[in-house]
Amino acid sequence: MTSRKVAIPTREESALRLVFSDRFYRSATIALFLYGIAVSATLPQMTLFLTRELGASLSVAGSYFLTYLVAPLAGVAIGALSDRRRDRLLIFRVCVGLAGAGWLAIGLSTQLWMPFVIGAVVLSLTGSIMAQLLAAVRDQLSRRPTTAENRILAMVRMGFSGGWVVGPVLGTWVGSAFGPRTLIMLTAVLTWAQLIPIGRQKILRYIPVPTSEAKPAQRISIAPLLIFTGLAVFAMSGDTIKFAYLPIFMTEQLHSSALALGLVIAVQPLLEVALMPVAARLADRYDALIVLVVGAAFGVAAAVTFATGSTATAMFAGQILNAIMWACLAGLGVSIAQQLYPVAVATASGLFTGAIMLAFAVGGAVGGLGVTMLGLPGVFYIPAVFTAVAVVGLSLLWRRPAVRAALSTPAVGPTTIAGAGCGDH
Repeated sequence: MTSRKVAIPTREESALRLVFSDRFYRSATIALFLYGIAVSATLPQMTLFLTRELGASLSVAGSYFLTYLVAPLAGVAIGALSDRRRDRLLIFRVCVGLAGAGWLAIGLSTQLWMPFVIGAVVLSLTGSIMAQLLAAVRDQLSRRPTTAENRILAMVRMGFSGGWVVGPVLGTWVGSAFGPRTLIMLTAVLTWAQLIPIGRQKILRYIPVPTSEAKPAQRISIAPLLIFTGLAVFAMSGDTIKFAYLPIFMTEQLHSSALALGLVIAVQPLLEVALMPVAARLADRYDALIVLVVGAAFGVAAAVTFATGSTATAMFAGQILNAIMWACLAGLGVSIAQQLYPVAVATASGLFTGAIMLAFAVGGAVGGLGVTMLGLPGVFYIPAVFTAVAVVGLSLLWRRPAVRAALSTPAVGPTTIAGAGCGDH
């Protein structure tokens, strides 16, 4: 076994150049783009599939998203397994294989209970697909430290967000032309297609070996990560409420045209992708958690705009504000989680990506109750309150000295690293 010294660069580096020049970063970005298309093409069509193909009522079909409650537990379990294995991408390949099989099984379902069981048992693993790739990216960053750390993670994560720009359009067309079962089969194929760009690459888990002058490692508490993830769920859950009720509000009460509705819905993912590098650059220059707090404050403003606006222009403005928040959440969330719990980056990544799916379930449940009590557009005050709680909580979390120290410390110091990094086998 050989070892080598790793030094942290002092001059600013180009994240775009580093991502496109590194085979694994480039492959991970393409894989997440395919994954983003697969997920976003089908999720908006699941209610239609359950009602049209399997005879579910609207209330039963809407409860499908409660299967996501299992995702954080699955993410932690798979992350813990990954943090004990040598090759990070083996778990990724297993998760991709199971997820594709899960979507295929749903597409072939003949009984209503089948998608619910498959979703809870098998598709709860899908959040770990992205988590494993981003944990492997963190391993590579630890081996080759750079001043563009947050920007590299954000650019790779942008592949998934870019897929969300394409997926809903593709899903609507395929679902309309060929039916929801064909769409779900396509989702299975796109899920398995992630294995193509990754190929036979192998990313070894990063294990730092302390140098003789290094101080003994201190025990790192998981509590800040759990608090951060819980607050992120508060901020993210409002998006489910918005997706569920904004089209209804604009169509039935604002009497907006189909063109206006389409423009309002499309502006968020497009702007989110454009702003993620900006959020990452600010995080590299200042502090990632502070950038996220500011972004979440824009999310509060977005929800208030939805709740008080009475024109399509106001809804468009709300989507712009919401895109700013999601650029920060999507671009920085996993990076912050990994920095808060660096001893097990796959566990941290899995917990955060699983929390995204948990936020879908929480938002769906709370939104259904809220719209009954508050109606439209009053239901949008709920995400305003939830996101405000996240802003306050994240601000208090940042004030903890241990948290500031974790977020200001580079991914690695001048340690000796044992073993190889990436290769073909």
